[in-house]
Amino acid sequence: MTKPSLTRRHFVSGSTATIATVAASMHARFAAAEEAAAKAGVAGKIKHSACKWCYKSISLDDLCTAGKEFDLESVELLDPEDFPTLKKHGLHCAMVSYPSRETDEGGKKKKIGSIPHGFNRLEHHDILVEIYEPLLKTSKENGFTNVICFSGDRDGLDDEQGLKNCAIGLKRLMPLCEKLGVTLSMELLNSKVNHKDYQCDHSPWGAELCERVGSERFKLLYDIYHMQIMEGDVIATIRDRHQYFSHYHTGGVPGRAEIDETQELYYPAIMKAIVETGYDGWVGQEFIPKREDKIASLKQSVEICTV
Repeated sequence: MTKPSLTRRHFVSGSTATIATVAASMHARFAAAEEAAAKAGVAGKIKHSACKWCYKSISLDDLCTAGKEFDLESVELLDPEDFPTLKKHGLHCAMVSYPSRETDEGGKKKKIGSIPHGFNRLEHHDILVEIYEPLLKTSKENGFTNVICFSGDRDGLDDEQGLKNCAIGLKRLMPLCEKLGVTLSMELLNSKVNHKDYQCDHSPWGAELCERVGSERFKLLYDIYHMQIMEGDVIATIRDRHQYFSHYHTGGVPGRAEIDETQELYYPAIMKAIVETGYDGWVGQEFIPKREDKIASLKQSVEICTV
C-alpha cells in the first residue's frame, strides 16, 4: 500500500492556514472576553495606568491629554517634578518612581536606590532612609500613596541573608509609611532576561519578605511580564498571593511586547482573576509599543484589560 506523500508545499500551505486560524481564534477570544465581561457587570473594575518610560518620544502633557480620551486614570513611575503636569490633567500617579543617590566608594560608582543597589545591603540603609523619607512625604502631600522600591542584586549574597537585610532596612521606614498611609512596594523582576542577578525575582521570596516586615504598608509590585518569565502560573499566583500585591504591571511575553494576540499571555483572563480577588487598584501598562502610533497601542491595551 502506497502512503500519500506530504510535500513541502503542502506542509507550508497547511501550516500557514493553521497559523491564520489560530490568530483569528485568539482575536475572537479577546473580543468575546471583553463582551462577556460587560454582560457580567464587571466591566470597568480595573483602573488603568501607563508607565511613562515606555513613551519616551511623547511628552507627559501629550500622553495625559491623549490617555484621558480612553479612560486612562494614571501615569506612573514619575518623579515629583512631574506631579504638577499630572495634576493639571486631573490624573493620578499610581506608582511613584524611586529616589536615588550616586556614591563613589574607592572609584566604584553606585546609584543607591536603583534596581541593582537596593535594600539587601546593610550599607545602603542609611542613604535609602534619607532619600525615601522626603519622597514618601511629598508623594502623600500630592495624594499619591504607592512608591516603588527594589531589593538590589545578589552579587554573591544568599537569599536568606538578602531577606534579613531587606527586612531590617524596610522596617526603618514602616513607621513613617504607616503614619502617612503610603505603601512602599518592592517590584518583582526577572533575573533571567532583563535584570541579571536581581534578588527579588520570585513571588515566594517576596511574600516571605512581606511576612518578615510585618506591615500593611509594605507590599509587592507583581509584574506579570517578569513573573511569567521566572515562574509562570500567573493566575494561580494571583489567587494564592494577592494579599501581598499592591499593584500590577503588564507586558507581552516574550520581549515585553504589546499584550495582544501576538504574545503568549491571555490578559482578559488575568485581569478577571485580579478583579475576583477584590483588588480595586490600578494596573500599569508597561509594554513597549511596536507600532508607529504608540497611543493606539496604549488604547488597545486598555481595552484588552477592561474587565
